[in-house]
Amino acid sequence: MDKTKFRQELLDNLTRNILPYWMDKMADPRGGFYGRRDGNDSLYVEAPKGAILNARILWSFSAAYIATGKPEYLAMATRACDYIRDHFIDREFGGAYWSVNADGSPLDTKKQFYAIAFIIYGLAEYYRACRDEDALQLALELFDSIENHSRDMEKNGYIEATTREWLPIADMRLSDHDANASKTMNTHLHILEGYTNLLRALKEKRARGESGIDGEIGRVEEATVNLLDVFLERIEDSKTHHLTLFFDDDWHAQPGAESYGHDIEASWLLLESAHVVGDDALTAKTLDHTFHIAFAGLQGRCHDGSMVYERHPAGNYDNDKHWWVQAENVIGQLWLARFHGLPEQADKAYESWRYIADNIVDNEGGEWHWSRRSVDGSVNRTDDKAGFWKCPYHNSRMCIEAVRVLDAL
Repeated sequence: MDKTKFRQELLDNLTRNILPYWMDKMADPRGGFYGRRDGNDSLYVEAPKGAILNARILWSFSAAYIATGKPEYLAMATRACDYIRDHFIDREFGGAYWSVNADGSPLDTKKQFYAIAFIIYGLAEYYRACRDEDALQLALELFDSIENHSRDMEKNGYIEATTREWLPIADMRLSDHDANASKTMNTHLHILEGYTNLLRALKEKRARGESGIDGEIGRVEEATVNLLDVFLERIEDSKTHHLTLFFDDDWHAQPGAESYGHDIEASWLLLESAHVVGDDALTAKTLDHTFHIAFAGLQGRCHDGSMVYERHPAGNYDNDKHWWVQAENVIGQLWLARFHGLPEQADKAYESWRYIADNIVDNEGGEWHWSRRSVDGSVNRTDDKAGFWKCPYHNSRMCIEAVRVLDAL
């Protein structure tokens, strides 16, 4: 592997392919960003706008500004931050809406804690980019809304969703593809991700000599450490090291797939969280667990560097090559090289990146395709190019994080 070449290819993809697509094709003149482009790149001007999409745009451009210093990225991040504050935040009951109409009016007002966690993630990164104190304060308010309305103080963990008024809701699913479970791996992972970034932002603020925030740091750190413990003691299967996807209130596991993308993603996100907490014993414990979780995920890695989607409970596989799974595969392998003493994984990460560059990146239209079909290797144009779940997050994060790790190797 030529590290310099690898690094430059990643930066080129970030700055010449991914981010320009969102700046040039997705900025809505009415404010914020359009809600959808389909797999053929056709724009749906009146499509609803999702909280997850907008929060991930906020994180992506904030992180890109931190990484490159390019002012146009900060301008896009500010655009996303302003739109979230003006349209997604519920000023009456707190928290954030799941979606709004194209004109910014509330559409689905349920409180899905996965989405609120992503807004925390984006706001914390925006604060790190430009030290907007209002953004940090809003992130802390949303942290409180999750702690007050989602955290199960009796049985531990976090429930999935409530109504707008924080009351029980019958259908807690993130999407039609998910089980209607009250506690899920996916929501716990991304609450942890949001809390970790908020903790990082607060600790950086304290390191600059600003006082009066020890209480906030303590609260966020306690919740972060507890979430790590939930993952390592409850969500990770102690026998297979795959992550169990669905649970009931009492932590009884429900049927679910082996999700290779989530395993490899969690393997580095959990360790990142331990690093931000900064406790040596916790880091050592997490390092051991994440080694096994990573290799459980790599069971889905193919000879060409790609990674299949998942193995179903019945034993059959979904062998499609989804964009986000490929992105997390690259980061996870680089973290194995950097933190687990496996330098050969960097070469494998480059092989996985080349699969992405040759098969997933849309070099003509910009951005990445949703997936490649396993049946014939064709581009999946049924699913969106940009939309509720297709955001500049996994791919831009892969570019930024991979460069950071390569620089340390």
